[in-house]
Amino acid sequence: MNAPWLFWHRRDLRLADNLGLAQLAARTTAITGLVVLEPGLWQGPEAAPSRLWFLLASVAELQQAWRRAGSQLLVLQGDPLRQVPRLAARLEVVGLAFNEDVEPGPRQRDEQLERALLQRGVAVQRCWDQLLVPPEQVVTGSGEPYKVYGPYRRAWFNQAKADPVAAPENLTGPDHGRLAAASEAVPLLQRLPTPAELGCVWKGCSPCRPGEQAARQQLDGFVAGALSRYEPERNYPGREATSCLSAALRFGTVGARTVWQASQGAMATQGQECVEVQQAITVWQQELAWREFYQQALFHFPALAEGAFRPRWRQFPWRNRPEHFAAWCEGRTGYPIVDAAMRQLLETGWMHNRCRMIVASFLTKDLICDWRWGEAFFMQHLVDGDLAANNGGWQWSASSGMDPRPLRIFNPSTQATRFDEDGDYVRRWLPELASCGTADLLSGRIAPLERQGYPEPLVDHRQQQARFRQLYAVHVRGET
Repeated sequence: MNAPWLFWHRRDLRLADNLGLAQLAARTTAITGLVVLEPGLWQGPEAAPSRLWFLLASVAELQQAWRRAGSQLLVLQGDPLRQVPRLAARLEVVGLAFNEDVEPGPRQRDEQLERALLQRGVAVQRCWDQLLVPPEQVVTGSGEPYKVYGPYRRAWFNQAKADPVAAPENLTGPDHGRLAAASEAVPLLQRLPTPAELGCVWKGCSPCRPGEQAARQQLDGFVAGALSRYEPERNYPGREATSCLSAALRFGTVGARTVWQASQGAMATQGQECVEVQQAITVWQQELAWREFYQQALFHFPALAEGAFRPRWRQFPWRNRPEHFAAWCEGRTGYPIVDAAMRQLLETGWMHNRCRMIVASFLTKDLICDWRWGEAFFMQHLVDGDLAANNGGWQWSASSGMDPRPLRIFNPSTQATRFDEDGDYVRRWLPELASCGTADLLSGRIAPLERQGYPEPLVDHRQQQARFRQLYAVHVRGET
């Protein structure tokens, strides 16, 4: 019953509602936690200081939770393929448990690691935890994965959702001798580094709060407050109408079953009050389905990580002007709603979802830059940067992905007028334009004396829209 095991945390930085950990705790109480800090977290091309900050702060809280449970969380720095087998050998554990990942890179690594451990006589336990419904479970009548969100959502809603599981208690960790032997063989950290010590400086203030306790507080606060008005207010970036749980779900500081249970509880109580509240809760649940749609898509179609889902988009003649891309990145395109959103990203590591669609459409359809440039830039800055969601969102905006409507173009001025009608969001992130009249601010037609150094529009939307449609007609139209 008490054979020693390691539990490796990756996208599940919590003890409560952790399916893999709960399954392991049912067979043994001798469990030691593990987190591996891989160099790519701060050295890779898509390393984000905001995500490193969120990760380290969440791990620090997780260490305390493991101590309260009676064991400890070890932090290992390096390549898991090299270091985890060494750690397992020195600790003399009989097995390693972890929760599955949908991303192709981690999946390939996990397969290699499992083979290496099994050769050494170390058992491996794998479990699906990050999704409410495992990706293999929602398929079409012919057994194929879904490629369109609508049918997937309907099938997903019909699937049973498990209840949250309790955090384990009364665990025991490794004895001093084995821990000392492990410390001599592998780079176990005696204390967590700061982002600055790893060469990443993060001075922003994110609406996403790290750690399991904060995630639960944010969830409870959202369910008790903004959830009842989520639809239609979720579309207005100047209002606090979203949960800001995207980073918590990405890092697993909150469990998917906990979130679903909270939404169902709200439906059973608040949802009885009126149809509008029921609709608001349903729309939020549909957003959870969107998250899982993109996750299962990446699981079944790993090539999405490299390029467009639709074949003709793989040879699309993007214009890719570096100076245009730089202006987009720095929030100086001359389109206020676009620049406000990019400044929000740079300052907070987060961007409202409506604005993510606006800026993605602008980069791909107005500046005619490859969507993969924007995808990579987002991953370099987003605190909630997630390959499946980020890739899925960018391909949706570029029209290159799984979407029955192949061409979609957002007019920045129209979007601003509809969803920031008073200009509050733009004024917050572009203070130099605070004195501009609202109509001018939203349209972008700002008089020279009012610009205060703010740039003229980089391109003409109407002209670029026509140019993009011509390219689309020649290179993409007719694809099925």
